Amino acid sequence: MTRKLAAIALASLLATSVAHAQTFKPTQPEGYFFVGGKFETINNRVLMTGQMYVEYRAPKKIKHRYPVVMVHGTAQTGSNFTGTPDGRAGWAQHFVDQGFAVYIVDQVGRGRSGDNPDAYGAYTRFPATALEERFTGTENFKLWPQAKLHTQWPGGPGIRGNAAFDQFYASQVAYIASAGKTEEVMTPAMIALLQKVGPSILLTHSQASVFGFAMSDQKPDLVKAHIAVEPNGPPFFDVVFKGGDTWWETSGKERARAHGVTRLPLAFEPAVKAPEDLQVVQEDKARSDGHIRCWLQAEPVRKLPNIAKVPTVVVTGEASFRATYDDCTTAFLTQAGVKTDRIALGEISIRGNGHMMMLEKNNRDIAQAMIKWIRQRIR
Repeated sequence: MTRKLAAIALASLLATSVAHAQTFKPTQPEGYFFVGGKFETINNRVLMTGQMYVEYRAPKKIKHRYPVVMVHGTAQTGSNFTGTPDGRAGWAQHFVDQGFAVYIVDQVGRGRSGDNPDAYGAYTRFPATALEERFTGTENFKLWPQAKLHTQWPGGPGIRGNAAFDQFYASQVAYIASAGKTEEVMTPAMIALLQKVGPSILLTHSQASVFGFAMSDQKPDLVKAHIAVEPNGPPFFDVVFKGGDTWWETSGKERARAHGVTRLPLAFEPAVKAPEDLQVVQEDKARSDGHIRCWLQAEPVRKLPNIAKVPTVVVTGEASFRATYDDCTTAFLTQAGVKTDRIALGEISIRGNGHMMMLEKNNRDIAQAMIKWIRQRIR
């Protein structure tokens, strides 16, 4: 075969593969597959890297054109969405009950996708105390003003000895220590998934929001909406919560997210050739009591035209540490031309939720609020 014919044949094969991938529809009520992945020789061993596990669930009759892709956050796996630590139905089942096909991932390099320090670098874990303080037992530590409002962890205080907490902590896994590396390996896997299942609604939690914003930026034709549940933030810098009168401070001098809501580049207009092109200013005062002072772009503001094409909503629990700065994420997106909705759960009488709201007692009410938003915003 000549080089020209070989190129034509390869192009035809790729086109066929993409077309086939985009027509994937579940034929069984549940199952799994892997996307991405390539063989590499590492330390004289041939290994697969970059693969991502995807579980799917489908109702008997799919009532919604676009499936929901659920992506978990740091130290978690897709089990966050498939049930709760006290045995109730998870968000995946609630969405299936409403007629959505659902795809649930384990991030690359984690859980059923397979860990691999040789390929992805060092790993780390969350200690139990960190989860008690930030996620499940916040009312006991009161490190930020809203923490005392937490009431929804099943079975009482979310600390060691609480059966639901012990089950939750048992589900925690080691994760890639480098957040930048995680973004790097997740980007091609997420693209492969969207190309396989077609246009979808992304539901991301916490750390996973960076993948949702990256996909909205790179593949806005394949992201029909982005539900960012307590997204990674605030824009640009991390913060540390200390409790007391001076209850927060900036974590280090380096930007945690060089491009505001992601570490890897976004398609700003005018273009950002280096992170320093994004000039950052901190607001003089917080937007509300019990909130931090936001970091935003300095004038002139650069826009995010691709993400602006994707209906986006930020969902925030009343008692979560994210309640102190999710308004900063919304402000950053709005400033960049992205019309962003808010679901502040406390303001719609869904009260007492912490960061792991999908596991908490009222998780069904939260799922219904997100489904209502989908029906209103996606025609």
